[in-house]
Amino acid sequence: MQLRLATPDDHEVVGRATVAAYAPFLGGDRPDTGYVEHLRDAARRAAEAELWVACSEAGEVLGSVTICPEGSPWRELARPGEGEFRMLAVDPTAQGQGVGRALVEHALTHFRSGGATGVVLCSMAEMTAAHALYGRLGFVREPALDWSPAPGVELLSFRLTFAPQES
Repeated sequence: MQLRLATPDDHEVVGRATVAAYAPFLGGDRPDTGYVEHLRDAARRAAEAELWVACSEAGEVLGSVTICPEGSPWRELARPGEGEFRMLAVDPTAQGQGVGRALVEHALTHFRSGGATGVVLCSMAEMTAAHALYGRLGFVREPALDWSPAPGVELLSFRLTFAPQES
């Protein structure tokens, strides 16, 4: 598996894969908030943050994550000095193969090497597989940061604090 910044040629497939990964959590009686179009808009994420993709050896995009540097409009929870990532998405055909873990570990390495004190994120309450992954990687729930962007949509927050690096 290769991790790299997305290129404009990736945007359409990343948008489709992101919508497909989130689809099981968007149906039912959730209000139409325009979130599907937000998920599909990979080009905007690439322009306003850092859109990373995981690719197969053959170059097929398997998943993506949006890394939100300080100053990015995609940040929702992070304080100065903290990292934040959003829209971790693995194409349903590639789920269960370590793609999500590789993308999260990449984001953690990115922020740690940049001097961040830790990473925060939020996730839909129903995304229990992602929550389990975050727990395995050392994240803990941060209920004080939970929030609701729209009626019927509850986001749970998680935090990972990095151990101080020895000099």
